[in-house]
Amino acid sequence: MLDAMSLDQLRTFIAAADEGSFSAAGRKLRRAQSVVSTTLANLEQQVGFALFERTGRYPRLTEAGAALLEQARAAVDGMNAFKAKARTLAEGLEPELAVAVDVMFPIAKLTAAVQAFQQQFPATPIRLYVEALGAVVQPLLDGNCRVAIIGSLPEIPAGCASEFLLSVAAVAVVAPCHPLAALTGPIPHQQAGQHVQLVLSDRSTLTAGRNFGVMSTQTWRLADLGAKHAFLKAGLGWGYMPLHMVEDDLGSGKLVRIDVELHARLGPGFSMHAIHMKDHPPGPAGRWFVNHLKQD
Repeated sequence: MLDAMSLDQLRTFIAAADEGSFSAAGRKLRRAQSVVSTTLANLEQQVGFALFERTGRYPRLTEAGAALLEQARAAVDGMNAFKAKARTLAEGLEPELAVAVDVMFPIAKLTAAVQAFQQQFPATPIRLYVEALGAVVQPLLDGNCRVAIIGSLPEIPAGCASEFLLSVAAVAVVAPCHPLAALTGPIPHQQAGQHVQLVLSDRSTLTAGRNFGVMSTQTWRLADLGAKHAFLKAGLGWGYMPLHMVEDDLGSGKLVRIDVELHARLGPGFSMHAIHMKDHPPGPAGRWFVNHLKQD
């Protein structure tokens, strides 16, 4: 009986466990509730015991069902990885490499990687989307690129595989003429929040209603990091910038580093990761590009 078990049954089992009801699992899988119920009943008959307790309003995993859930996930992930690898091998070298890159990623390192890519794959054109926050992920989710380099969005989207690339230091800065520049020692959130904070905005809707590292009630939201950089030097507010972008300004005195107490949701920098859809990994060119970005 167990040999007749199918991946479709396991996917239905996982959906029912994750969604909390057979009807919700049906909506997720685009199937009728009766089909979900029948599929799960057949699976229970094959394993020889109940996977769900059905006495309440909503089905609950039995102890045995909970024990099998992670194994089911592993089996489905393994098959997805197998199919993704087979697809990549069948496709061969990509005709074009499309990559979405976080604006916080060091531009010198990105430029060096693109130069090396051009030498390694001279016949493969490259297309870059340079964005921030959710707008880095959107081209990946829309199928317009195979790889996204994220950092300003502090979470990995569902359905994506991730690998760490590097850390980018971030600093809070102001112009020398700004009132916060005269303060010494750690600046409390409340005091920093009394001044205009310059914040990058998301060109996508993925982070709508959410803020990352915003401390001030007075915010100017800019979709362009270059504009934010210029506004900071003009004394129009304070904000966080990747250290590599403002090192020259700090050295020349055009900007001043301020010690703002770290926000609970903001660390001392950005952790850069390369992500791709689990069922659509990069081909040989994309894989080479990601590996090159990881090199010192």
